[in-house]
Amino acid sequence: MVAELAAIAALVVALLTEFLHLRRCRRLAMLAYGPQRRPRAWARAAPLMRAAALTGLAWSLVTLMEMEPMVHRADKLEDNEYRHVMLVLDVSPSMRLQDAGPSGSQSRMSRAADVMFSFFQRVAVDQYKISVVAVYNGAKPVVQETTDIAVVNNILNDLPMHYAFKSGKTNLFSGLEEAARIARPWQPESTTLVLVSDGDTVPARGMPRMPDSISSVLVVGVGDPVTGKFIDGRQSRQDSSTLRQIAQRLGGAYHDGNLQHLSSKLLRQMVLGASPGDLLVLTRREYALILLALSAGLLAFLPLMLHAWGTRWKPGRLGGHSAEESYGSSAESMHEQRARKVM
Repeated sequence: MVAELAAIAALVVALLTEFLHLRRCRRLAMLAYGPQRRPRAWARAAPLMRAAALTGLAWSLVTLMEMEPMVHRADKLEDNEYRHVMLVLDVSPSMRLQDAGPSGSQSRMSRAADVMFSFFQRVAVDQYKISVVAVYNGAKPVVQETTDIAVVNNILNDLPMHYAFKSGKTNLFSGLEEAARIARPWQPESTTLVLVSDGDTVPARGMPRMPDSISSVLVVGVGDPVTGKFIDGRQSRQDSSTLRQIAQRLGGAYHDGNLQHLSSKLLRQMVLGASPGDLLVLTRREYALILLALSAGLLAFLPLMLHAWGTRWKPGRLGGHSAEESYGSSAESMHEQRARKVM
């Protein structure tokens, strides 16, 4: 309210001074603008432009004076400024088979840990809250909205979480449903959902609907997609076609993490590109800064513009003749007119 009152006061004072200045300029109009006694059309708006610039300057300066200064701290963010990573981790016994990685000697869970370690190392993890949902034949939240990356590393570091479930078939949909339930109260477009699994049988219907808080979905497959290993009387390998289908049905991207880490391009698309509001967040402070720059620039450049393009009158030249010649010719004509009157 103080800024608005200051702007109104500045506008009144500016209009009053411009009115007084205009009265004085009319007395010198012949010297400034020549015989026509008027500037160019655009220059007639200069008084209003100056008054508007002074008003904007007053409002922006008082607004910035009233507001608390913005302090950028990497170690402390407000709760609504954090983004989220929702990790849905397949912890079924097949994830402990050793056929993953470039050498084929890693367990699938160990390969998932390597891929996620690379993920967290290449994003601004201090600006994220991380939640982990373990999924087997059901889903259990392991940790919610933690900022301690060591907790997540411990979960990924071959923690035998499959003992928390009864034996059965893997149900990835239950993990997605639990992730959607947890993420539903969060701010829109604030969460990246990452599903890490070696695959599952996916029904044609029943895909969980992701809430508005989920901005992007990334499905990472681990395990050998060709050879595989035997477990529970059947051959288990990365079901890349099923995982790709899940990614498509969720509107996300699929990445085969068995041999390669996540590419930088994919990270930019899924994480950096998932926060459009982060690049341009206009508040009262930003509006004040923009108006301050525009008003100060107008006040600085308006005198130069008036000097260069304010009038067509060029002192010293009139119709191709110099001012001295024009003055002499006008003086001769005046003498001739007086002589005629005498005669």
